Amino acid sequence: MTKQQQGQARAGGATAQRPARIYPALLFLLGLVLAIGGGQLAGLGGSWYYLVTGVALLASSVLVWRGNALGGWLYALMLAWTLVWSLAEVGLDFWTLLPRLALLFVLGLWLLTPLYRRTVVRGPISAQGGKAAAGALAVAMAAVVVVGLARGDKHETKAAQALPEIQQTVVGDAPPDEWHYYGNNQGGQRFSPLEQLTPDNVQGLEVAWTYRTGDYPPSEGPNRRFEATPLKIGDSLYFCTPRNDIVALNAETGEERWRFNAQVNLRGVTGSAACRGVAYTKLPEPQPGGVCQERIYGPTVDARLLAVDAKTGQPCADFGVNGQVDLKRGMGEIIPGYYYVSSMPQVVRGKVVMGGWVSDGQMTGEPSGVIRAFDATTGAFAWAFDMGKPDFHGEPAAGEHYTRGTPNSWGPISADDQLGMVYIPTGNATPDYYAGHRTELDNKFSGSVLGINADNGNLVWNFQTTHYDVWDYDVASQPSLLDLKIRGETVPVLVQPTKRGQNFVLDRRTGKPVFDVQELPAPQGGVEDPARLSKTQPHSTGMPTFAGLDAEETYGVGEKDMWGMTMLDQLWCRIQFKKARWEGPMTPAGTDTVFFFPGSLGGSNWGSVSFDPERQIMVGNWNRVPMLLKLIDREEANRRGLKAADGSPGTSVGGAVPQEGVPYAADLKPFLSPMGAPCIAPPFALVTAVDLNTQKVIWERRSGTAEDSGVAGIRTRLPIPMGVPGLGGSITTKGGLVFVAASGEQSLRAMDLKTGDVLWKGRLPAGGNATPMTYVSRDSGRQFVVIAAGGHNLMQTQPGDYLVGYALPKTKP
Repeated sequence: MTKQQQGQARAGGATAQRPARIYPALLFLLGLVLAIGGGQLAGLGGSWYYLVTGVALLASSVLVWRGNALGGWLYALMLAWTLVWSLAEVGLDFWTLLPRLALLFVLGLWLLTPLYRRTVVRGPISAQGGKAAAGALAVAMAAVVVVGLARGDKHETKAAQALPEIQQTVVGDAPPDEWHYYGNNQGGQRFSPLEQLTPDNVQGLEVAWTYRTGDYPPSEGPNRRFEATPLKIGDSLYFCTPRNDIVALNAETGEERWRFNAQVNLRGVTGSAACRGVAYTKLPEPQPGGVCQERIYGPTVDARLLAVDAKTGQPCADFGVNGQVDLKRGMGEIIPGYYYVSSMPQVVRGKVVMGGWVSDGQMTGEPSGVIRAFDATTGAFAWAFDMGKPDFHGEPAAGEHYTRGTPNSWGPISADDQLGMVYIPTGNATPDYYAGHRTELDNKFSGSVLGINADNGNLVWNFQTTHYDVWDYDVASQPSLLDLKIRGETVPVLVQPTKRGQNFVLDRRTGKPVFDVQELPAPQGGVEDPARLSKTQPHSTGMPTFAGLDAEETYGVGEKDMWGMTMLDQLWCRIQFKKARWEGPMTPAGTDTVFFFPGSLGGSNWGSVSFDPERQIMVGNWNRVPMLLKLIDREEANRRGLKAADGSPGTSVGGAVPQEGVPYAADLKPFLSPMGAPCIAPPFALVTAVDLNTQKVIWERRSGTAEDSGVAGIRTRLPIPMGVPGLGGSITTKGGLVFVAASGEQSLRAMDLKTGDVLWKGRLPAGGNATPMTYVSRDSGRQFVVIAAGGHNLMQTQPGDYLVGYALPKTKP
């Protein structure tokens, strides 16, 4: 052989050795990370698996590098105990097995290749034997994952019984083919008596029309949320855009009939701004020329209340000043962006009633959370409920203002015309995560649902869902009203879902619990005065919860529930969890890091729940999204430059907030791995149906697939049920369907009310983070389902400005 041929042979050999060297090098790096991280986790009292596995990988990598067949056998042994450990921790569950097994399984495939076999030059055991063992275990791992995918999981409960019989026929307060309120009736049931669409034909739904508001991409400032649920009155749809324009569409074609330009001042308004809907009324007394006989009321992000003619979109000149009421009146100084109305008003007994959104986390003494009512015809002030002066219902005198910094009500509200009551969900006195400055009245009314006399503003009753709230557990969901048959008696009840996942059922006449509520011990500690921090918290033990807590765990969630897309970020999540303080739900915040679960997005949010009041079924979509919360002393907050917003866009929800006026700022963030995956195992969101006759779960399903989810902006495209967090709500129909989007999956889904099975999905051009509605068109007689697709910045769903209408194809003559 010539020197040239020898050189070429050596070069070829070196090239052949490169993959063999790369593989053990990868094993060594992985083992080093696992050993170091695993040692840290074990030192925190966590699992020893990662440390042991890391050491085994280090040894295996050295043996493989040397060409010793023992390296393959050791790797195969490591795969075996990984499989056993994984099954012992989580059982046969696809999503929780995936990060535990996938990386090691993929790396183990190298042992099956001829390249590996050619590198083995020593060892008492043949490479073929190690290859066979590793191959068998790899196949076993793959089989376990596939079986886990096929068999479902413990989080899904399928219907084990027939649907409850119809208990009563419900007669609504609007024509059955229309949708007159945000929740279809004053009580926010989100139920339609329509039966044209059924489980047998819903698969035929197709896009009938699409309307774009023109708000995306935004012409100025951040993108704002399109969360509106339209109303359907006559042959028109009515809704508000993110810029608070009021729009009327042809209900059959989706064509624009008119648009009222609200001309809002967007100074200081952040991306958290939203307009969830408008309100409608038909005045009982005839109006001159019939002008503004039927009215649409819309709130704005610059704190005005608008009234326009439902037929023309022209301002109602007799309402306030040329069709608008200034909601800043009596409020004192308002920094731009600190106060506006994000949810629709409620019209009850000739009055327009509303609360208001107050910026989260900025400072003490923010604008008042006052509830106000105005005459539906003239816009004249009717009454106020100021939580700092609960017995005074007038306007402040000249130079005075409503009590600042009181709890506010930003979510949808409900009303009962017959009882003459309006029901108000409340949030916190500002700021959220420290309460040492709050007054006795602040603590009395925060985190509550209030029953208020709609005629005069008198408080009839108050039920508190969270005592001394330092977790931002404001009551965001609309209180829902229905009549239940309980022990042979028809009882008018109010169902109040909460972010805590507690579902309280109250007699709406008195505010007294209908199903059991118990005061249970609550965690203590943190920075709050122990004499003020509540020792107990109310738990609705008579109803299923939407909290996502495992009763088998001491505190409902444990280290084994931590997740990640790979075993590496799962290890990172486990370490952070063990470092954080977690003594169960409602662990008080401190200057250390607290694991916060359910987080402030968890449980039920403003999408609330829906009902079939005839069968007495409740359907709720809810989140399981953990967060990390830490209080920051003022000196550090100043170093970090945390300052209250001054009228330019600032942080209002999530992230670090300054909380000026109290000793601590607060840092709240989603608990995510370095790859951006949630640090708790899926599902992150569920849809649950509850039989209100028995207070038992009928079925429970993951909310959405992983099709539009991923890490680092890369979608997985996996149409596998995962349960993806979202915001928005569901509706139910007499035809036996549940319609819901409210997920990271860009689809509107039709679910079988009986089983929870997804029967149909309509792909959306953007995130469907809104609540749908349904109606029958007078023109074609078809039942339509309509939803806003605008995305949501916190949910990281695709933004847009679409309103999409679905219907069955027109029948040919």
